[in-house]
Amino acid sequence: MGKIIALANQKGGVGKTTTTINLGASLAALDKKTLIIDADPQANASSGLGIDIRQITNSIYECIVDNANASDAIVKTDVPNLFIMPSHINLVGAEIEMLNLDDREKVVKGIIDSVKDKYDFILIDCSPSLGLITVNALTAADSVIIPVQCEYFALEGISKLLNTIKIIKSKLNPSLEIEGFLLTMYDSRLRLANQIYQEVKGHFGKMVFETTIQRNVKISEAPSYGQPILLYDPESKGSANHMQLADEIIKKNK
Repeated sequence: MGKIIALANQKGGVGKTTTTINLGASLAALDKKTLIIDADPQANASSGLGIDIRQITNSIYECIVDNANASDAIVKTDVPNLFIMPSHINLVGAEIEMLNLDDREKVVKGIIDSVKDKYDFILIDCSPSLGLITVNALTAADSVIIPVQCEYFALEGISKLLNTIKIIKSKLNPSLEIEGFLLTMYDSRLRLANQIYQEVKGHFGKMVFETTIQRNVKISEAPSYGQPILLYDPESKGSANHMQLADEIIKKNK
């Protein structure tokens, strides 16, 4: 039975998609059959894994709106053991189309439930908003990873996200847990980055992952080649960080 983890933070640019792609590839490299669900209309997780979304006939959008079979929307990536259900720009309009559906907060849960037994881990890349699709993702998930950028406004918006998680837990998904806070774009040479690290650790204690994702130019380059860092530059610091994160998550979920 697959463990379903959403990656969410309504603040943009914190490394959600980058983490989803690279954590997914690292879990797959550690022999865990992994599915990434791209629940962001920008479809960056799809293109970052080399999927040409113009060639896709089935995506998460068709599953939500047309009741398409989830298995038909899943495609292989270049990483063995790693699969993706791609997104599409049409997903922007899906929230409006979902308004008339019964149990509209549970549509994505139904889609994932039909395939989750085939995977060890399912990662959902959420859009930088707290709209209906993100609510769907959190309702479907067992837990949530919250990426936090090591920059000045890092903690801004986290209270809003935590409040949303609390509401979803009380009304839609009582078993939703926080998998952990992940510090991204960390540069140990910067005093500010160390201050943010201490602040997040002080606030959330053991809920903060031991692993930090360090600032690394190779991580930024990899998506433009449609590859996770593991394929683009396996020797890089970014690759090592994500392997360490995958290892930490596997141990935590034994």
